[in-house]
Amino acid sequence: MKFQPDQLDGVNAVSRLEAGRVWVHNAAFEHSVLVPWRGAIQPWPVAALGDLQATHFEQIADLQPELVIFGSGARMSFISPALYRGLIERRIGFECMDTAAACRTFNVLVNEGRKVLGAFLIEPRRAD
Repeated sequence: MKFQPDQLDGVNAVSRLEAGRVWVHNAAFEHSVLVPWRGAIQPWPVAALGDLQATHFEQIADLQPELVIFGSGARMSFISPALYRGLIERRIGFECMDTAAACRTFNVLVNEGRKVLGAFLIEPRRAD
């Protein structure tokens, strides 16, 4: 019996999520990122939900996904459809969930061969 999930060659996959950090394959990112199904992971200049602007979603649209999985941070938070109107107009699907759920959903969809993009909001770690 296999204990590791099948993965398609050449696709991105989230391997781990920690407080203030997401891992794509063996690379750790401590800032918000755009993770396309294939290709380079891109920094996303969003540190908090309140920072979001329509231009952030234009950056996503330029990558031409069929579906966007938005991870809103540690808690599920909805955002105004006015911000992602450009995605709607291009008929790009958009789903919002907390970042942990978004990472899991992203992995399932890329393994199904979908052209999905993960937009993961990574909140800075707090110093304790």
